[in-house]
Amino acid sequence: MKWRRWNVALHRDVGYTVAALTVVYAVSGVAVNHTADWNPNYRVTREERHFTPIAVGERDPMVAELVKVLDLPGPPKEAFRSRPEVVELFYDGWSVRADATEGVATVERPRDRPVLRDFNFLHLNHPKGAWTFVADLYAAALVFMAGSGVLIARGRRSLTRRGKWWVMAGIAVPAAFVVVLRYL
Repeated sequence: MKWRRWNVALHRDVGYTVAALTVVYAVSGVAVNHTADWNPNYRVTREERHFTPIAVGERDPMVAELVKVLDLPGPPKEAFRSRPEVVELFYDGWSVRADATEGVATVERPRDRPVLRDFNFLHLNHPKGAWTFVADLYAAALVFMAGSGVLIARGRRSLTRRGKWWVMAGIAVPAAFVVVLRYL
């Protein structure tokens, strides 16, 4: 039949078109699914610095002394004392936690995970606008790929024979999770 040739050709060509976006969404999806375990957008680097202990006293003189001995770039945006001897300094996007009596400071700086952060940016539709249109077209293309894909096989591997069991298995997995997680 002529429709079968068109179906195969369109399935192939649309598949080539959506292949890269599928990789972007798949990689980002795995990363976003595990945000409880790690931050897929940033990694935090920690640097421990040692200094000669300083006297515990009023907060502002301690902050000024820590900025000097740790060679920090000017006064912080915020400073906080969780204990008399511990001062936390907050700068734009990074922080320092210093123990004045121990003479130990920890500098924490977040660093981008460039490609993964960009993938997540697109996957979660942060750009909005025109990207929403692209994402919707991609979703429609995936629906087409699923529909045309199940119509490609013939004979005993077709949708009406062996394929129906695979389609039902594909429906059963999310349906079972919904029933168990929402209703039981």
